[in-house]
This record gives sequence, structure tokens and C-alpha cells, in this order.
Amino acid sequence: MTVYVDPPTWPGHGRLWSHLVSDVSYAELHAFAEELALPRRAFERDHYDLPAHRYPDAVNAGAVRVSSRELVRLLTNAGLRRRKGRAPAPGDED
Repeated sequence: MTVYVDPPTWPGHGRLWSHLVSDVSYAELHAFAEELALPRRAFERDHYDLPAHRYPDAVNAGAVRVSSRELVRLLTNAGLRRRKGRAPAPGDED
């Protein structure tokens, strides 16, 4: 299981956020998020939004630190990237 996390540099709701992704499947990502007790509502299209204070938890649980650019590349190469405004492909798991 390899899950990736980018640095908490994304502002929103008065705090900074990271993104947590898998380059294998959404099922793998959901399983990892469940281990971290992340709420399902934190899942958006192809990633989990992770508040900055939970970043160390994700890394300690085994998430690999990557840049935001690398994270997008990994998602795209795996065919798991879902851009805003696009419906999921048939058969995609949520």
C-alpha cells in the first residue's frame, strides 16, 4: 500500500491543508483514511483533504511525502485524476 501526501500549503477555512492520494485505487485510499479516522466527507473527487495538524499522523502511518506537482503526476499516471466538473468514469469506486 502506497499513499502519498503533499505539504500543508493549501489555504482554506482559516487553516492550511494537504492532499492525501493513492496511485493504486480509491479503495486503497479509503482504507488508509479509515486507519487515520478521517471522515468520508474529507474525500473530494480523487483525494482526501487533510488539515495541517494531521500531516504528521499521515506520515507516521506510512504516507510518502511528495510535492504537490508530484502528487498530481502520480494521480494522472495512475488514471485516477478527477478534475473539477467531470463526472467519475464508470466503475470508479468512491
